Amino acid sequence: MRLLILGTGSMANAHAKNFSEIEGVTLAGAVDVNINSVEAFREKYNIERAFTSLDDALAWGDFDSVANITPDNIHYATTMQCLRAGKHVFCEKPLAVNHQDAMEMAQTAEAAHLVGMVNLTYRNVAQLQAARKLVTSGQIGQVKHVEASYLQSWLVAKMWGEWRTESRWLWRLSKKHGSNGTLGDVGVHILDFVVYATDTEIDEIFCRLKAFDKADGNRIGEYDLDANDSFTMTVSFTNGALGVVHSSRWATGHVNELRLRVYGDKGSLEIQHRHDGSKLMVCLGDDVEAATWKELDVEPVSTNYQRFVEAVGQGRTLEPSFRHAAKLQKAIDLATITEIDRKEHQLEENSA
Repeated sequence: MRLLILGTGSMANAHAKNFSEIEGVTLAGAVDVNINSVEAFREKYNIERAFTSLDDALAWGDFDSVANITPDNIHYATTMQCLRAGKHVFCEKPLAVNHQDAMEMAQTAEAAHLVGMVNLTYRNVAQLQAARKLVTSGQIGQVKHVEASYLQSWLVAKMWGEWRTESRWLWRLSKKHGSNGTLGDVGVHILDFVVYATDTEIDEIFCRLKAFDKADGNRIGEYDLDANDSFTMTVSFTNGALGVVHSSRWATGHVNELRLRVYGDKGSLEIQHRHDGSKLMVCLGDDVEAATWKELDVEPVSTNYQRFVEAVGQGRTLEPSFRHAAKLQKAIDLATITEIDRKEHQLEENSA
C-alpha cells in the first residue's frame, strides 16, 4: 500500500511511525501548506515526495491511500477530494464537524467501493476489545446501566504544556476558531468507547454544556474562550440500558483518563484507561454475591493503522468506519441541540 500523509501536525507523527512499521506500506508522499514543515517531515520519515497542496499531490497520484490529519473543519473538503480521486481514506476524528457532512463522506466512500475508516484511537485499547467480548458472549447478562467518563486536566496542570500561551490549546477553547469544545473534541471518543463495548446504539440523549471563566473577559488575544469545558449527558440505548456520560478538562489529577462501568444482570465490568496504563476489572459468577472484583489479563490487539492496511488489502471497509463515525456525530449534534432547547432528543430510527 502506498500512502499519502495529508497534514504534518503533531498527530501526523503517530501516523507516520505506525504505518512505516507495517510490512508492505510505503510512505509515498506528505502534504502541508508550510513548505518547511513538510520538507522536515519528509526527511524525518524518509518519505518519497513532499507537496504544499493536495491538488499537486493528487495530480501526481502515485499512491492509493490517504491518512487525513488536517484540522477538523477541513476533514470534509479534503476527504471528499481524495475519494473523488479514487483514494482510500483513513481520517482522524471527528470525521466531520456535523452529521450531514459525515454522512455524505460515508455514502461517497461506499458508492465508490473505497475504504473509509476513522482513527478512533481507543479501539487500540486491548481492555476495550476484551470488554466487548464479555458483553457479546453474554457473560455479564443483559446490560442495564452504564457509566462513562473522559477526564482531562490540561486546564489545571501543565503536563501537556501551557494552554494560556499556546495556540494548539487555545483554539480548542474558542468557537470562532472551529472548536465545539470538550464535546466536539473528545465526545466522539467516549461515546465510541460506550457503544462499542456494550454492543449497542444510542437511542435518546440529553446533554448539558458548560464553559467556565478562564481569563479576564474570558478572552486571551484573538481567542474568545467560549467553547464548552465540561459536559454531562444522560443516554438511553437501543438495548434498553440507561447511561450517564460526562467529560471535563478541569479534572484535576487525571491527565487523560477514560473509564467505563457496565452493569448487567449476571455481572459487571470496569475499564480504566490512563496515560500510565490500562485495567479491565470484572465481577462475575460466584464473585457477584461477594462483590469481589478481579483484574483480567488481556492479549494485545491490532491497531487501527493495521486494520486500515488490512481493509485496503481486502478491498472492504473494517470498523471503525465512516458510517459508524457519522452515527456518533449525529449524537453529538443532537447533544448540542438539547443544551439549547433543554429537552431530550431521539436519534431518528437509530440510523446514521
